[in-house]
Amino acid sequence: MKFRPLHDRVVVKRVEEDTKTKGGIIIPETAQEKPMQGEVIAVGAGARDDSGKIVALDVKAGDRVLFGKWSGTEVKIDGTEYLIMKESDIMGIVG
Repeated sequence: MKFRPLHDRVVVKRVEEDTKTKGGIIIPETAQEKPMQGEVIAVGAGARDDSGKIVALDVKAGDRVLFGKWSGTEVKIDGTEYLIMKESDIMGIVG
């Protein structure tokens, strides 16, 4: 992928959730919710503070993160769906 986000933006690829419940019931695709977990693919250099210095991001490529249900903008790059969001939309790092 040849894409680098700017400033405090992060590129996230959703992690696919199970299509079965614990009891073995298969959930049809139309009833499934989009997962709110993903893997960070790329990060920007960071945001600038009031004095103009760049503040590095807390997340890095490879981190597994939780984000809000409606966070980010969906984009398709080289046929793969990604989310581009600000670091502030990320609620935390899993693991």
